[in-house]
Amino acid sequence: MVSDNEKGLVLAVASSVFIGSSFILKKKGLKRAAANGTRAGIGGYTYLLEPLWWVGLVTMTFGEIANFVAYVYAPAVLVTPLGALSIIISAVLAHFLLNEKLKKMGVWGCVCCIVGSVMIVIHAPQEQTPNSVQAIWKLAMQPAFLIYVAASMSIVLALILYCEPLCGQTNVLVYIGICSLMGSLTVMSIKAVGIAVKLTLEGINQVWYPETWFFVMVAAICVVTQMIYLNKDWYGQDTESIASEICGFITVLTGTVILHATREEEQASLRTMRWQESGKSFNEEHLLSLYRPTEYQESKTPLC
Repeated sequence: MVSDNEKGLVLAVASSVFIGSSFILKKKGLKRAAANGTRAGIGGYTYLLEPLWWVGLVTMTFGEIANFVAYVYAPAVLVTPLGALSIIISAVLAHFLLNEKLKKMGVWGCVCCIVGSVMIVIHAPQEQTPNSVQAIWKLAMQPAFLIYVAASMSIVLALILYCEPLCGQTNVLVYIGICSLMGSLTVMSIKAVGIAVKLTLEGINQVWYPETWFFVMVAAICVVTQMIYLNKDWYGQDTESIASEICGFITVLTGTVILHATREEEQASLRTMRWQESGKSFNEEHLLSLYRPTEYQESKTPLC
């Protein structure tokens, strides 16, 4: 029988294929639109009249639907990192369709994505699904999460209102920062909506809870915001640059996880060694008491 994690894995990989392909289609559409009007990077919306851009959007929609369903079956720690596979798909397609040569550094970045994805798939935990949207709402109302949301939105507003007009056209990190921070909130809200849908299909109706519709609204706002600024980010960036930047973040994250896991193994080994040494000392003391009982008792007798 196929487990929920395996279903989520298949859907996440399929999502990456669709989304990775949509990157190429939308970029070609953006280039065509820029040749006929104001490009998206400086506030133009002529790409909305480009059919190829809409084909890419539809392809991305299928990918996002698959990604949404994947969150229903598998934990976010499994589904989210597998989105990096879409970078590999887009890099390979760009090599053949956009004549953007994939250099050695780009290949190395793709390898890092694959290695990290395999590690995550192997060690992905089984998820405990909340029994209602209200339970998810209680988790979302925890002070630590509220502080994270407030900090993220503050940074996003600062990037949109101050950094984008000042250096948005020259520093790609502005758009990456906006999309990444909004993406983290997208993942959380989509996960909540996915659980609500799953519970409803199982007979536990979640439609009438206002928390369900709040999560739907948050997901919609986050997705629309990402779409707007992702279009501005794509133009003028070749796929190799985008892949290298994102793979860099993934490599750093993978290294942090490996270091943390290694630290835990070292601590476990140290505890085992201490336990073995304490057991050895006890055995030695016991043997001394057996073979030299008189001397041992004299050495253990305290002086008055």
